[in-house]
Amino acid sequence: MINRVHLESAWRREALRTNLWLIPTVAVAFAVGLFVLTRDLDEAAYRGSITLPSWVISGTADAARQILTAIAAALITVVSMVFSITIVTLTLASTQFGPRMLRTFIRDRSTQLTLGSFVATFVYAILALIAIGPGSHGDFVPHLSITVCLVLVLADLAVLIYFIHHIAVSIQLPRVIASIAADLSAAIEAGAGEPHRPDGPVSGPSEAELTEQLDIAGAPVTAPSSGYLQFVRHRSLVRVARQLDAVIRLDHRPGHFLVQGSRLATVWPPEAAPAVARSFARAHVTGPSRTLAQDIAFAVDQLVEIAIRALSTAVNDTFTALACIDWLGEGLCRIARGWHPDPVHRDAEGRIRVIARPVSYDRLVRRAFEKVRQAAPGMPAVLIRQLDALVEIMNATGTPDQRAVLLEQAEMIDRLSDISVAEPADRADVHRCYLAVLAAHAARQD
Repeated sequence: MINRVHLESAWRREALRTNLWLIPTVAVAFAVGLFVLTRDLDEAAYRGSITLPSWVISGTADAARQILTAIAAALITVVSMVFSITIVTLTLASTQFGPRMLRTFIRDRSTQLTLGSFVATFVYAILALIAIGPGSHGDFVPHLSITVCLVLVLADLAVLIYFIHHIAVSIQLPRVIASIAADLSAAIEAGAGEPHRPDGPVSGPSEAELTEQLDIAGAPVTAPSSGYLQFVRHRSLVRVARQLDAVIRLDHRPGHFLVQGSRLATVWPPEAAPAVARSFARAHVTGPSRTLAQDIAFAVDQLVEIAIRALSTAVNDTFTALACIDWLGEGLCRIARGWHPDPVHRDAEGRIRVIARPVSYDRLVRRAFEKVRQAAPGMPAVLIRQLDALVEIMNATGTPDQRAVLLEQAEMIDRLSDISVAEPADRADVHRCYLAVLAAHAARQD
C-alpha cells in the first residue's frame, strides 16, 4: 500500500513539475507578500513609528523612480533573454535528442527557478515604483523596499550566472542520458514491491478463478476519451469494486494509447459495469503524452530512442549509443534484483478487487535490446557492448525465466554478427562476448 500511495503522490508531483508556470507563479506570490511586508515597515518609518537601519538606501522620490525604472527595464530584458535561451534549448533538445526529451528540459528546476526569480523581482520593482507618491509629510519613498529590490537584483545576477552554466552543462548528451537513467531508477524504486504479498489477509477467489469469470461473463468498460493512459488510481477502483462487490480487470496499463470507445477494463459481475464506468472518470488520467509515474517502460524507450538516433547514418555517434546501452543495462540490473510489480489489488478483507496489467520483465528486456540491435547491423562495438550488458544483467537475475529471455537476446545478437559483420576478427570478438553470456548463465544455474 505504501508503494501505491507513493506512486500517486509521485504522479501529482510530476504533473506539477512538468510545466514552466508553477514556480514563477509561486515566486510572484512570494514577491507580492514580501512587498506588503516591506511597504508596511516603510509606512511605519514614514510615520515615525520605527527607525530604519543605517544601511537602508535613502534618497528623493525622483531618484527612487529612476532606480526602480532602470531595474524594471533591465529585468524584463533579462527575462526575455532567459525565455529565448530556454526556447533555443528546447529546440536543440527536440532536434538532437527527440521530441520526447523536451519533458526532461521543461521539468528542470533550475530553468523554472531562474524564470521565477527574475519575474518576481520585476513585479516587486513595479510595486515599489507604484508605491512612491505624495503623503502627509512629503513624498512617500519606500526606502526599505528599494533596498530589498537591489538585494534581489544582486541575487538575480548570481542566478543568471548559474543558469548560463547550468544550460551549458545540461545540454551535453552524457548529462541528458544520465538524467533519464536517474528517472528510470526512481521509477523502479517507486514501483518496487514484493510479488503477490498483500499487506493484509488473503480471502476470496484466486486471480486465476476471477480471470476465468471475467473472460466468460465480464462486461466491458470503454474509454471515455482518447489519449495516452498516464495514471490509474488503483485505491479508488478498489473502493468502488468493494462497494459493488465486483472485480475490475484493467485491459491497458499506463503508457498505452486509448481510443475513445475502445475497451478500457472488464468488470464482473456485468451488472456492476455501469457504476464502474462512471467511477473511471475520476480514477484514471489520460493525456497527449506518456509520463514516468506508472510507466517504467517510458524511460527505457527514451534511452533507446537516443541510441537509435545516435546509430542513424545522419548522426553516426557510436559512443552515445554505447552510453545508452550502459545505462539500460544498469536499469535492467535494478529491475532484475528488486522490481516485482503485483498485478492484484485487494481490499481490507483480502479479496481481489482490481487486476492490473503491469509491464513484464521480459517485455522490458526486449524493449531495451531489440530496437538497438536492429539499428546496429555490422557494428561490432555496439553488439559487444550489448552482450557485456547482458552478462551484468545475467549476474543480477534470480529466476530461470529471467535468464531465458537474456539468452534469447544474446543468441539474436550473435546471429546478427554472423550475417552482418564482414571482418572475421570482429565476428570472433562478438562471439567471445556471447560465450561470456553463456558462461554467466551456467554460473547462475549452479
